[in-house]
Amino acid sequence: MKKALYQFLIELTNKRWSSILLKKFVQSRLSQKCIPSYMKVYEIDSNEIEHEISYYPSLHEFFTRRLREGVREIQGGEKQFVSPVDGTLAEAGTVTPNLMMQVKGKDYSIQEMLGNEEIAKKYVGGSFLVLYLSPANYHRIHSPIKAAVEKRWELGLHSYPVNEYGLKYGRETLSKNYRSITELKHKGGDMLLVKVGAMFVNSIHYTNDHHHWNKGDEIGYFTFGSTVILFFEKGTFHFNDDLSVPTPIKMGKIIGQMKRG
Repeated sequence: MKKALYQFLIELTNKRWSSILLKKFVQSRLSQKCIPSYMKVYEIDSNEIEHEISYYPSLHEFFTRRLREGVREIQGGEKQFVSPVDGTLAEAGTVTPNLMMQVKGKDYSIQEMLGNEEIAKKYVGGSFLVLYLSPANYHRIHSPIKAAVEKRWELGLHSYPVNEYGLKYGRETLSKNYRSITELKHKGGDMLLVKVGAMFVNSIHYTNDHHHWNKGDEIGYFTFGSTVILFFEKGTFHFNDDLSVPTPIKMGKIIGQMKRG
């Protein structure tokens, strides 16, 4: 019963009025009492959390928690890309010549997703990976590689569910939801880090305004469950053959190899 309630409130709510009410509640001290049951429902490992439960004054503060130092290893060398988040590697594929990507059997226009045809064309024939974060996951976002920030922009006004049902039955959620996009230049080429909001407008917050990111650096966090999409230019990325799709994944785990650089 509790899990169904949490799933309704956090994963499926998208009406403006209900989102505003939920936001006020999870940021209030009243929500602190929900933290123990939230941890139990989503089987969150207390050994990974930076502080004791009593430290967090609200469910929001707990949801955006940091991890204890050392519980995630940033794997590989300078040519290996790592997962920027904890979550599920839900999809991996290739951007088609007509600027489309397929997720859960649905086609998405990356031109619409990115809001820029010129940038979208750079990634034709290149790889994409979709990483979904559930309410159980750690929600901080990290850099997948050592890189320089070339450009960042935001698109979209509303956010609808991006969980399994939202992706399957929603109307182009990945290309229409509020999203914050960062283009990065690494040693082997360019890539995109697309952060897709799930509920509230501006549910993506940055904690790193540096122009240069080191691999594994924290760059921001999601206020609620969401999705990260990575795009790589053609001929610059080789997917980690040891991974299957879909599969759970932890931040810092190798997702692929740089092909050049």
